[in-house]
Amino acid sequence: MTPDQLFSIVNLVALAGWVLLAVLPGRQWVASLITAALIPAMLAVIYVVVLGLHWGDNDGGFGSLSQVATLFSSRWALLAGWAHYLAFDLLVGSWEARDARERGISHWLVLPCLFLTFMFGPAGWLLYMLVRTARSRTVAIG
Repeated sequence: MTPDQLFSIVNLVALAGWVLLAVLPGRQWVASLITAALIPAMLAVIYVVVLGLHWGDNDGGFGSLSQVATLFSSRWALLAGWAHYLAFDLLVGSWEARDARERGISHWLVLPCLFLTFMFGPAGWLLYMLVRTARSRTVAIG
């Protein structure tokens, strides 16, 4: 299997998780099992296997931005990094969905946060934290 083929697979798997978070917000098994455990575990296995098979294929590293650029010049290392992003962003999105449900935050307010987390990771988490804070202040005042 090529890195491009595996890239397509991990993208589809992650996308399925995000769609489930968006369209089945009331189903606890979605954010507690599927998107918080099963899909990230599959992505983690792919990550570990790719790293195990291709670690040391180039001279990159994590000591400087130049070394990171060299590391990610390997398509396999780039794929591992992408699987890493997909897994952790989905874990954050799952937490957002669970936390919002527990706090009674409307799913309509969470949807933009999930989209941003899916597309831009930390930006979505930041938006969710702002929504969460604003919502808790509204509840405290009311």
